[in-house]
Amino acid sequence: MKYTTLPKTDIKVSKICLGTMTWGQQNSEAEGHQQLDYAIDQGINFIDTAELYSVPARAETHGSTEKIIGTWLKKTAKRKEVVLATKVTGPNPNLKFIRENLGFSKEAVTQALHNSLQRLQTDYIDLYQLHWPERKANFFGKLGFEYDGQDAWEDNIHEVLEMLQGFVKQGKVRHIGISNETPWGTMRFLEESKKHQLPRIRTVQNPYSLLNRTYEVGLAEISMREEVGLLAYSPLGFGILSGKYLNGSPENGRVSLFPNLSRYSGPLSTEATKRYKKVADENGLSLAQMALAFVNQQAFLTANIIGATSMEQLRENIGSIEVELTPETLQAIDQIHHQIPNPAP
Repeated sequence: MKYTTLPKTDIKVSKICLGTMTWGQQNSEAEGHQQLDYAIDQGINFIDTAELYSVPARAETHGSTEKIIGTWLKKTAKRKEVVLATKVTGPNPNLKFIRENLGFSKEAVTQALHNSLQRLQTDYIDLYQLHWPERKANFFGKLGFEYDGQDAWEDNIHEVLEMLQGFVKQGKVRHIGISNETPWGTMRFLEESKKHQLPRIRTVQNPYSLLNRTYEVGLAEISMREEVGLLAYSPLGFGILSGKYLNGSPENGRVSLFPNLSRYSGPLSTEATKRYKKVADENGLSLAQMALAFVNQQAFLTANIIGATSMEQLRENIGSIEVELTPETLQAIDQIHHQIPNPAP
């Protein structure tokens, strides 16, 4: 395994982070525990989850992933061996089954944090993240920003950081991060923390893959110059970059089971995937390992969040850390990117 650190901290994290959002829906508790055991044996010490998970979000299953991690932590007594990250849900009228008070008010986050701590069977979170902004912004697959003047949000980033500072002082949270954020939002958090000596965001958890390199446009420079690391999610584009959908829809594939998860399934994404697979084949690599290795090699990356529903997938995904793409392979990848840029933002 290779390791980095949470930026501007002394916390060492594995460059491969174990994603968990299928546990409690596509994966059972026993399977989740098996994945955790294997990942830890392979040197992974970084686990990411959210109060929302499992995904797709349902009233019956939200919080189930945290519960599965919690029973594993209790069974193994390995809490001090792992770096645990979770997220508080942003506002969404379709997710009221999680809490009526979704968002980042003090009342809402206090309730969310305490619920997560209880489910995870721990008394602290290493990295507590805001799952998506409260304001209207271009995230979750939206490229352009459209301002219609109807956004009632008032800039409360100072108040949010003050509230999170309280949890840090209480020892319930060690560090904080953001997710599905824009360059503007990231810089606002940094500005407020610097100006008022408030907790500093360490990471941004955003999508990044061969099918979505929009992070490179503005956020990559912020990552490098401001030392805020990327936690890359969907590095295989809901499994599309495994290549398994090129010959139809496998029965147990994630997109087959949940057709609404179609962000990476359009015709341009399919064509790009075919071209990337050709490059992988020519270099003696599986498409999945090439796609993951591409993410692993980015200088702005703190960790690559991989997930799997089978042990075979998990072994292949974790094994990508040993793959080093040559300059020639990277050049071939860039040629395809220039031909079909960001087909699935």
